[in-house]
Amino acid sequence: MSTLLELLQQYGLLIIFANVLLEQLGLPLPAYPTLLLSGVLIANGQYSLGTLLAVAVIAALIADSIWYMAGRKYGKKVMGKLCKISLSPDTCVRQTESLYLKFGPPALLVCKFIPGFASISSALAGSSGTRYLVFVIMDGLGAALWAGTALWLGNLFSSAIDELMSTLVQMGKWGTLLVLALLAAFIAYKWWDRQRFIKSLRMARISIEELNEMLDKGAAPVILDTRAPHLIDDGWIPGAQFITLEDVDNLVLDIDADAPVVLYCSCPNEVTAAKVAKKLINRGYRNIRPLTGGIDAWRDAGYIISLPPAKGVNV
Repeated sequence: MSTLLELLQQYGLLIIFANVLLEQLGLPLPAYPTLLLSGVLIANGQYSLGTLLAVAVIAALIADSIWYMAGRKYGKKVMGKLCKISLSPDTCVRQTESLYLKFGPPALLVCKFIPGFASISSALAGSSGTRYLVFVIMDGLGAALWAGTALWLGNLFSSAIDELMSTLVQMGKWGTLLVLALLAAFIAYKWWDRQRFIKSLRMARISIEELNEMLDKGAAPVILDTRAPHLIDDGWIPGAQFITLEDVDNLVLDIDADAPVVLYCSCPNEVTAAKVAKKLINRGYRNIRPLTGGIDAWRDAGYIISLPPAKGVNV
């Protein structure tokens, strides 16, 4: 632990830069504790608030710009990839989309305070066409607010943090092991939370091949598109009806309880479709199946996609 403190004192700027950069790139290495500890260095006169804040903001902007460019180049697909590697539950895509669509670029001011949202919000800014200058300004302000509060709190409670760190130093290797154990526990908890969430939504799926075969034979089931309204312009499976998770309680299907119903979305693990399916099952519909891979798998397979009249039809 004493070695860690010495490293922070000697290479504080480099450590802060690397930690913030890696966390914003998506690694489970929380930078907030490092920034809190760095606030103690401000109280001790070893670094200035402005210098530490500038380093943290620059690191965040570099990482976020990478995700912004990825979102601009690859579109909404990059958000699905992000959720697959993230330790946060897969609802992060939908929640971030809702937040960003409601408030626009100003949502970047608070996204870093919400675990798992920073990278996705940056990718969403790129995919939604937000101008890069606007993105840099809002993301930079958000990074300054996020890092600034940590540095300020570290400075404000420097005495208490100093006492805690002194205790850990006196504990020697046990203090280091305690810190490592807490970090491991944090990562393990996030992994367990993700697995528990995915397990709660397990149910029988239908493959895109099965659905396409049903359509070809004229035995199409009821098809429900559960995506957010702004995603519908990208195209939908022919014959689909549109229903959001928020409106499903008001949905009335004029079908038998055993009639087949297929739901799809554009989120990892078919999360939204599975949530809607759960609600419909609770209402007595028994033959409900999410589409494996969702609309993205359907489109990638080259199957027919219906588009708004202005865009025509892509076969």
